[in-house]
Amino acid sequence: MSEFTENYKKRVEKLTAFAQGLLDGEKGNKLLDEQGILDTVFQAKDTLLLFDNLFETEKDIEKIKVVSNKLFNILFKNLTDHSEYSYPKHSIISVLLEDNQGLKTLLDDTKIYIKQINKTPEASHYQKLIVNIKQLQAFVEHYGVKENIIFPEIEKEWTNYQCVKLMWSFHDDIRRNIKRTLEILQADVFDLKLFNQVSSKMYFNIHTILFREEHVLFPIMSETFESELLDKMTEQLDEFTLLFVKSQKKSSKIKQSNTQTIQFSTGEVSLEQAEMIFNHLPVDITFVDENDTVKFFSTPKHRIFPRTTSIIGRAVQNCHPHESVGIVNKIVASFKNGEKDVASFWLHMGPKFVLIQYFAVRDENKAYRGVLEVSQEISEIQKLEGERKLLDW
Repeated sequence: MSEFTENYKKRVEKLTAFAQGLLDGEKGNKLLDEQGILDTVFQAKDTLLLFDNLFETEKDIEKIKVVSNKLFNILFKNLTDHSEYSYPKHSIISVLLEDNQGLKTLLDDTKIYIKQINKTPEASHYQKLIVNIKQLQAFVEHYGVKENIIFPEIEKEWTNYQCVKLMWSFHDDIRRNIKRTLEILQADVFDLKLFNQVSSKMYFNIHTILFREEHVLFPIMSETFESELLDKMTEQLDEFTLLFVKSQKKSSKIKQSNTQTIQFSTGEVSLEQAEMIFNHLPVDITFVDENDTVKFFSTPKHRIFPRTTSIIGRAVQNCHPHESVGIVNKIVASFKNGEKDVASFWLHMGPKFVLIQYFAVRDENKAYRGVLEVSQEISEIQKLEGERKLLDW
């Protein structure tokens, strides 16, 4: 075991020295020779500690992303030479792999039409591309599964997990580039050069994530997650609709009625009634306590943002992409020091117009006790005019 640990340590040291050298602007070929990278057999798990090391010295995630691309290009043969992994049928890993197979077919089909509009553009080719890119927009629910189910468990199970910041950042790049590609296709004047630039980035990042899922993330999950945990994660797929996978939704479990009473200053309700009240409010609610830990979320019929039970106990900073953590920390800090009590944002999500508000929760002595996040779809509210004093149904 000590020999195994020592070999692992040496491999990670080589990778870290190589990657850090790239970050410092040194020549790649020189670093390859100095660290004996091409003569070493690396394993997928070696990259976990590597990225923890890099995030300690480099705060610019874009630089780390560039280096990671160069690194995985070099590790390609190492990581693909291993024998095929076998995953339990219908497990979360098998489901995501099935989704990936559909994605690969879609990407191949889309590439044909991209080549065609570069040679002999026809209206039908543009329309087919629009349909396919909209399918890619639907596919990104796949990334939501990782961010809401897999990443929280990784943080609990793995000692080194800064790699999830990197993967989440690539997810967001893909989302932006898919949206931008569609905008270019639907513009009044089509810019072929810009389309090729943006769609190429989209393809590159999608294939980047495909490789890292299938040759790094999934194998390590299989080796380190107990079957009971994988089963628990699979059950949470009910919250998501994957494009290339038949519905995973199962019949709802019958919940036992809980009549235990909660006494409030303004009345009393049972636990069952309290939960129903939360879930019938026309808003999404998430509560984070004074220690920045997610403690509760409501489950209304139509949630705006997906939530899974895996986030309970998770640090709120880890529930956001790396690029947004600074804003999260600023809001929380301003609530804790009493400077602010509310932070509001609003954004368009397709036809939806969403208002997101954060409220400082304070006790009767004004002491900070946490944050309440409230999200609401307000497009219909915006349309209201005049008055309605009579029932119209």
